[in-house]
This record gives sequence, C-alpha cells and structure tokens, in this order.
Amino acid sequence: MDQEYERRLLRQINHQNVPEDHLTKSGYATCSPVTVKSGDRFIPTRAGSNWSINFHYANENCWSPNQNQRSKDASADTGKDAVAYAALLRNELLGAGIETVPDPHTEDRRQAILTQDTHSLFRYTVHTKRVPFDSGNEVSPYSLSPLSNKSHKLLRSPRKPARKISKIPFKVLDAPELQDDFYLNLVDWSAGNLLSVGLGACVYLWSACTSQVTRLCDLSVDGDSVTSVCWNERGSLVAVGTHKGFVQIWDAAGGRKLTSMEGHSARVGALAWNGDQLSSGSRDRVILQRDVRTAPPAERRLQGHRQEVCGLKWSPDHQHLASGGNDNKLLVWNSSSLLPVQQYSEHLAAVKAIAWSPHQHGLLASGGGTADRCLRFWNTLTGQALQSTDTGSQVCNLAWSKHANELVSTHGYSQNQILVWKYPSLTQVAKLTGHSYRVLYLAVSPDGEAIVTGAGDETLRFWNVFSKTRCTKESKSVLNLFTRIR
Repeated sequence: MDQEYERRLLRQINHQNVPEDHLTKSGYATCSPVTVKSGDRFIPTRAGSNWSINFHYANENCWSPNQNQRSKDASADTGKDAVAYAALLRNELLGAGIETVPDPHTEDRRQAILTQDTHSLFRYTVHTKRVPFDSGNEVSPYSLSPLSNKSHKLLRSPRKPARKISKIPFKVLDAPELQDDFYLNLVDWSAGNLLSVGLGACVYLWSACTSQVTRLCDLSVDGDSVTSVCWNERGSLVAVGTHKGFVQIWDAAGGRKLTSMEGHSARVGALAWNGDQLSSGSRDRVILQRDVRTAPPAERRLQGHRQEVCGLKWSPDHQHLASGGNDNKLLVWNSSSLLPVQQYSEHLAAVKAIAWSPHQHGLLASGGGTADRCLRFWNTLTGQALQSTDTGSQVCNLAWSKHANELVSTHGYSQNQILVWKYPSLTQVAKLTGHSYRVLYLAVSPDGEAIVTGAGDETLRFWNVFSKTRCTKESKSVLNLFTRIR
C-alpha cells in the first residue's frame, strides 16, 4: 500500500475516534482535511417536489434563449404528441386518470401545471381501501397490455390534425408609390374579389380571379392624391378619400365617378360604409356621416376627437361606429346621437387598428401605436375593459377571422411582423415576417381565408392564415337581440 495513502487513511480514522474537545485542544484537527462525518452515499430529499415542473425546467434552464426559441419552433409540430405522452406518463405513474389529450395551446393546461399538488413522487403507505375494478385505473387480469383503462381511452381519443400556416406568402405584387404613412388606409378587398390600392394619385383595381390590373382614377389632374379607399358591402362602389378633403364615389364596373363630396378641410384618412351610409374621418378631427343616395347627401357631423381621426369601423349589426384617433382615444357612437356613447382612454398612442368581432356581440378589439404597442379588448355592451397584451411593436391593423375565433394583427416599429392570435387565450398561432417596412395596410379576402398586407417597401404580400372550418364553440350572447327576432 502506498505510504502516503496509508498515512492519510490513519489520520482520518484517528480523527473520527478522537473526542471533539481533545481535537480542539491538541490542534490536531487543523491538519485534517475532513471536518464532517459522512457516509459513502448521498440520498436527496424528494419531499414537496413538483415533478412536472422540475423535469420541464431541468434542461431548459441550461439552454440559451436562442436555443430555447429554436427548441420551441422545432417542437411546434410535435407539441400534441408531447402532451399525449406526458398525459400517458401521468396516468401510469401518478394515477391522474386523463382520458382526452389536452390542447397544448390553451391557457387551462398551463394553469393546471402550475396548480398541481406538491407531494412526494414516492409513497410508502399502502391504501387499505380497495379500488373497484371498473374504476378505470386498474388493469384487467386478462389484458395483454400493461396500460390502464384510462390510458387506453387516452390513446383512442380523437385527435385534430395539426394546423400549419405557411410562413411564406403565396403571392407578392409590386406596389410602386405605396406611401409609408401610418394614418392612411390605402388597401381594401371587395366582396367581388377585387383589390383596390391607392398608389400616389391613382387608384388601381387588381382582380384576384384573373390577375388583371386596371386603373380606376387619376387625381393628378386636380393636383390631389389618394389617402384612403373603401369598398361598400356589395362590392360595387368604392369610396376614395383625398388629400384635399374630398370623398369620391366610383362605380367599379363602369369605371366612372358618381359623385364627389366636400365637407372636410384636411385629408380624409379613414372611411367606413354602413349600408348606403358612408362615414369619413379626417385630419380636421371631424367624422362626417352621409347617405350617398340623396343629392346633396344628408350629413351628420360627429365631433369628439381632439386630433386626426385615423380609424373607423362599423359593428356587424350596423348599430355602432368605433373611431380611433391620434389623441389616443377610442370612441363608440350609435346611429342617432351626435356625442360618443362610450370613450376608452387606456391606450398611450394613436389608435388606428380597430376591429369588431363577428362571433361575439359587442366585442371590440383595438391596437395602439409605437408608445403603446398593446392589443386591448372591450365589452361595449357593459363598457368594461377585458384582456390586453403587449405585442412588443406598433399595432397598425386588426382583422377578425370570419370562421374561427381568431384575429390577425400587423405591426410596425420595430419588428414589422404579422401575428395570428387565438381569442380569448391570446396565444400566438403564427408569426409571419417578410416586409422590410412597417406593415401599414391589411385586408381580408371575401372567403375569409387569405389576407393581403402592404408596406412602405412597396410590395403587397398575400398570405393564407385562416381556416375555413367554422369554430364549433361560437360565443352567443343572450343580450344579442338581433339573433332572436322571429
């Protein structure tokens, strides 16, 4: 035996056998490297361990943020399999009794993980109460599978196919002279599948069926330029707002101007149809509502904003008009009053992005500019503020899906992205990038499946983001009287 090793071993044995007071007096303890008596094994305590969270964060904490993001992107397609496997393990190891695979994107699953009971994984007590065989957790003595009945039901539960949203636009069109101005609305898609785009002083129509492009009007002869376009519901008339404050009505099929309306003293950046009535918002802070069937049009002046009106949207039931302005205000008007019936002041920047939900009566979504960056939801039936989320960048546009309880938002500074959200969980379904400038313009196709986005990079990009499968769990409000008329 090595002499040095033997000397250290004898020193350790003597140290363990000598009383503590003697070691202190003799000073011999200062020479020993071992000061704590211990065995040859370390058994960790497992009391109070939350295994679901511990196993989840064991590898995640040692990864960099980029690795975490890559792992999340890579596991997006297999998220359902991972959730099913985790549920199967919980059934077999913890007796959870799960019969259906939970949705990995829902808020309920995350809350369930955070609120699990903190108890030891290992138990040393025997349950004296016998569990009946039909309880579902027991394994039949005649079964060839080691899994419990609950786990068999879990594996047989129907599973929805994974939804995939292409992150590449299916079409890109050049749009020269498409202005990079947050307060303008220069793109709209009609019910007849015609796309109207304001480029400089001209309005062009692009047919989604034939890809044919026609020029509808040219305002350069009057020294004017286009600041907004908007189709009526039938898709036969297109309204054009100009920099000088005019609102023109054009017949798209005939290619002729029907009327030109005055009334605004500054540019008209927002337009919204309500049947045969047209609402226009301007930099002069006034909203004009006119019936285009009368000559001259009957006019209502709505004054409530202190700065430029940059967003206008009528509710699906045609009863309320929502307006957003550069004064950070979101106002709601009814069809008879000249004063706003509701006012929301929570946004910290200009409110251009406005969208009424087609699935829940009275639900209004809005988005704020660069200093705000938030999506906010409002119950206009009660005047209550609902959810809100910080998107991280300027919110330029909002649009709801016609078929599912989802919405899409386009953004500017600083990420220039397009986000698809689930409501009400507000989880991101997809993030689309491609524009190099702010995504200032958005329109939804008449079938509700595709969207078109425009930006200051002078391109129009077409994306397939929404599914045509109608949501089975549509919100039905008992206060919606218009769906209960016999």
